[in-house]
Amino acid sequence: MRILVTGGAGFIGSNLVFSLLNAGHDVGIIDDLSTGSMANLHPAAWFRSLDITGPGLDAAIADFAPEVVIHLAAQSSVTASQQDPDRDRLVNVEGTRAVARAAAVAGARRVLSASSAAVYGTPVTLPLGEADAKAPENPYGHSKLAAEKAIAEELRAAGVDFASLRFANVYGPRQDWRGEGGVVAIFCGRMTSGQTPVIYGDGSQTRDFIYVGDLVFALMEAAETDATLALPGDDGPAYNISTGTETSVAMLIQHLRSPAGYFGAVENAPAREGDVARSALDPTKAGEVFGWHSRVSLEAGLARTVAWFAQNR
Repeated sequence: MRILVTGGAGFIGSNLVFSLLNAGHDVGIIDDLSTGSMANLHPAAWFRSLDITGPGLDAAIADFAPEVVIHLAAQSSVTASQQDPDRDRLVNVEGTRAVARAAAVAGARRVLSASSAAVYGTPVTLPLGEADAKAPENPYGHSKLAAEKAIAEELRAAGVDFASLRFANVYGPRQDWRGEGGVVAIFCGRMTSGQTPVIYGDGSQTRDFIYVGDLVFALMEAAETDATLALPGDDGPAYNISTGTETSVAMLIQHLRSPAGYFGAVENAPAREGDVARSALDPTKAGEVFGWHSRVSLEAGLARTVAWFAQNR
């Protein structure tokens, strides 16, 4: 199968590309390398360095002629979205619209787009299902929800199958721990380099941590399934990609100590404004429609992640 991955030089995208190639697919990558890295590019993948909001996108996608497009390119920093919401919306909404439109014109039969748990905001009940209320609390969450609507507007009328996959808190090898990296990456980076990890708040806040390998399998199974993902009457459609399990930040530190060999102090800092106290997403729908279930335990995923950071710090 010919599969195009936007953002294929980034953390999630590069893990996906390697797995797709290992599975025998022909893989193309579009990435502007603003956050991705040349070091993450697989030499067997077709590659174009392009901004999805700029010129040349339509021609590049037509040139590769994908059967499936997996759209991961995004502005993914909450802080950056607050500092420049217009840029956030341009990349996440209009960029998604442009990719969807170009994919349809190029003859793709399916488009998968990365969304986020941020579309839900503060939960009323846990774990959150796809039909639960959406109340984003920052520009990033608003732009990802608007992107879901944009892809539906472009592809439902074009007759192209599609889905938005709402990722929980993804962690694993190749994640950047500097700047606004994920909390697992930040803890791993600091602990494997002998620096003190910092917990914002008292550590009781919970997240649904999913290993990047499990996420890659979700994307591959959604790409390969014979099932229709854009179900009739399903406004979206969206699928949670998650474990459905809450883990506190304090417990995360405890899980990381042994594999990281870090038994030192932990620093506490004031809680950050806008942080959701608890989060977990229900992945049942993904299992029912395209047969995906998370397989990697938190302990196993953290051990693999720590090992990668120890070798690549």
